[in-house]
Amino acid sequence: MAVKKKIRAIQYGIGPIGASILKLMREKEAIEIIGAIDNDPAKIGKDLGEVVGAADAPWGVKVSGDARGVLEQSADVVMHTTSSSLPKVVDQLLASMDVGSCVVSTCEELSYPFRTYPELATQLDKSAKENGVALVGTGVNPGFVMDKLVITLAAVSQRVEYARALRIVDASRRRLPLQKKIGAGLSVEEFRAKVKEGVIKHVGLPESVAMVADGLGLRVDEITETIEPKVASEPVQTEFLTVEAGQAAGVHQIARGLSDGKELIYMELQMYVGAKDPADTVELKGHPNISLVIPGGSHGDIATASVAVNSIPSILEAPAGLRTSRDLAIGFFPPKGYK
Repeated sequence: MAVKKKIRAIQYGIGPIGASILKLMREKEAIEIIGAIDNDPAKIGKDLGEVVGAADAPWGVKVSGDARGVLEQSADVVMHTTSSSLPKVVDQLLASMDVGSCVVSTCEELSYPFRTYPELATQLDKSAKENGVALVGTGVNPGFVMDKLVITLAAVSQRVEYARALRIVDASRRRLPLQKKIGAGLSVEEFRAKVKEGVIKHVGLPESVAMVADGLGLRVDEITETIEPKVASEPVQTEFLTVEAGQAAGVHQIARGLSDGKELIYMELQMYVGAKDPADTVELKGHPNISLVIPGGSHGDIATASVAVNSIPSILEAPAGLRTSRDLAIGFFPPKGYK
């Protein structure tokens, strides 16, 4: 993509991931940050650079609680980081597209919503096409490790019969909201109760299964998911909390894609504080068999911001409509732009 003028960007949501995205966008000569939206009274009215703790603050852009007012500046792209739940953010996405902006969102349920929320997916696709823009839900997972990467590896396959991905993540150095979302520090009983309430889980595994199934032509008719606590065998101290031995240190989730009861896709996520030997592993069985291991794994917070920002050139060039990371040719967005 040959950038002739600066890409005008708005940040919608300034939590830890939003802040990481903003700092990374600030490093790109091709991007101009023109506005920021958040509903936290402690951030509204303050300089954006100061809110995100940037070394080069102030940036001369104020955080606003007036979403409509900011969006009406009609940015080229809105970077959206407010919630994992698609029903909770659909109005924010629609409002962003109504003013002619493309959207890159880290909402996990937007990554591949066609099975879970078919009506919302249709509504978003229709709105995007009517407004001549594109939107995508992406990140490190879902959006890359357990779906985009799996499908990309299959490019050297002649036949794929089975796909497996295992992600072991040490959440000790991750942001506090994530440590809370995986139940670190709760008793096993509290953990199971909050799983039933839908409070604790990593969102996105079923979406990854669905994307891989469609991308590899594996005819999955059922997707299952289990969530269990990963119990600490010894005390673990993070910057934010302490996990005692016997308490939940995080989640152990498994999602399966089945066809007439036969497992065709297996996705396993172990995300907990104090995880030993973190790594991302992908295996494809077929002709030939393929295996890839990323020692240490992809750092979630860094990688999520990277995937989101690196998606900007692709989403701006994409055909109007609801897109997925499967559709987009996502590569590295150099700080000084493309040659």
